[in-house]
Amino acid sequence: MVYKSIHTSSAVAKPINDDDDSYVDYFYDDPGALPGTLDLEPDAPPPEIILIDYCETGATRAQLANPREAATYLDTESVSWVDMLGLGNKETWRQMAEVFNLHVMAQEDVVNVPQRPKVVDYEEHLLIIAWMVMVKPNSDNFHKEQVSFILGKHYLLTVQEEPDYDCFDPVRDRIRKGQGTIRKHGADYLAYTLLDSIIDGFFPVLELYGERIEELEDEVVVRPTRRTLEKIYKIRRELLTLRRAIWPQRDAINTLIRDSSDLISPEVRIYLRDCYDHTVQVMDMVETYRELSSGLMDVYLSSVGNKMNEIMKLLTVISSIFIPLTFVAGVYGMNFNAEKSPLNMPELNWYFGYPLCWALMVAIASSLVYFFWRRGWFENFSTIKDD
Repeated sequence: MVYKSIHTSSAVAKPINDDDDSYVDYFYDDPGALPGTLDLEPDAPPPEIILIDYCETGATRAQLANPREAATYLDTESVSWVDMLGLGNKETWRQMAEVFNLHVMAQEDVVNVPQRPKVVDYEEHLLIIAWMVMVKPNSDNFHKEQVSFILGKHYLLTVQEEPDYDCFDPVRDRIRKGQGTIRKHGADYLAYTLLDSIIDGFFPVLELYGERIEELEDEVVVRPTRRTLEKIYKIRRELLTLRRAIWPQRDAINTLIRDSSDLISPEVRIYLRDCYDHTVQVMDMVETYRELSSGLMDVYLSSVGNKMNEIMKLLTVISSIFIPLTFVAGVYGMNFNAEKSPLNMPELNWYFGYPLCWALMVAIASSLVYFFWRRGWFENFSTIKDD
């Protein structure tokens, strides 16, 4: 691939906050807002725009200063992939609408994130909204963002919400090195390849959650704590986010397969069926892990209840041993020694009275300990530990 650097601009990513709950909701307009209103920062910097233009014989990569520079590539027979890293500002989208002839509602769906994954046919182009997830480096969580596709006859415009994360590098390498058949197909095949990369990106995330659930299963049974409950709640919440991402994505891919758009060739529809199968597989894994995490909550409650029962059993054993001893000590603590009364306590004046009392209490305690040991009450006390 020939690299041609035209212009370099910086795209700033939105800060990612793990405690932010907004990712579980879709974007909604303020009441009374005009259709097609773009929710952009007024002082947002221009995005980084990468153009990859290729055909069967070669490929070219260029970094564009503005969307107008892509206009000369759109009417050629080669495939032009315009990758926009970041949402940009209103001036950028004014130029985008001019160059790609974008409907105002299509712009709204691309810019106002997050939108529900879907497919909208605007005759001259298709709008495809998808959610991409990736494992965060050195973390047990995942990064999520919306990726928008504008598919035309010989071009594909992709808009990434965050410029620092994507799973498209294998596709870029295949185009650059001419591997596979990607250069022999059109823009619809490129859209399929990117969608397939997005769906495949769910599997490493789900593998991570499978390992976390296995660790939690051991923790719930052996040493359940309040921190364990928080981990279970967090996993259930994050799996719900994955579910909300993949379920409508399946419907969107199914729409691409069934609708009769001229922008999707019959051959690519066959490939999309395989992508659909992968989506269903991801859905099954998400549902399985959600059921396992729900089951962990029941196991946690059972483990905590069982631990409490063992503690109560220990306290019962201690009380049962000391109750008769307390009775004996209480009887001889009354000190009734009336010389003229026939109802005195002769043991108080007996020379061996004190050691006999101790012998009696030791015999009672030993008998109770032996009885409880024979009943198996001491077997599980070793598992009772302080949290």
